[in-house]
Amino acid sequence: MGRFGITELLVIGAFILLLFGGKKIPELMKGLGSGIKEFKNAAKDDSSDKKDETKE
Repeated sequence: MGRFGITELLVIGAFILLLFGGKKIPELMKGLGSGIKEFKNAAKDDSSDKKDETKE
């Protein structure tokens, strides 16, 4: 039950396309990508701050 086949992914993709429309999807993906990028940068900064504290 944990695996998705190609048919399920196509149905989910079609549902998302119908729900949001073709013009809105690139904007959503751009927002999602920038959010992930910010999260990675914040996690990287946090880990480097911890390394600096342990050196002192």
